[in-house]
Amino acid sequence: MQEVRLSEDEARVYDAVAALEARGQVPYPDMIAQECGLTEEQLQTPLHLLTEKNLLHREDSPMAGLDFGPRFCAQQLA
Repeated sequence: MQEVRLSEDEARVYDAVAALEARGQVPYPDMIAQECGLTEEQLQTPLHLLTEKNLLHREDSPMAGLDFGPRFCAQQLA
């Protein structure tokens, strides 16, 4: 398996998403930012890069009329 190299911020964001999911919390951007100590603005680039690397995937709100924003879910690493 090929190893994916992550920047420090990417690793912090990925770990934050995984920690939120492990606690049963929904990984919305504001929660991810709070968990990893970044602002929501600083979070945009790492989220985008992790999505491009297929380590996170974005899900939009599943219920019509109740849009709390996108959430990001960690892909399971083999």
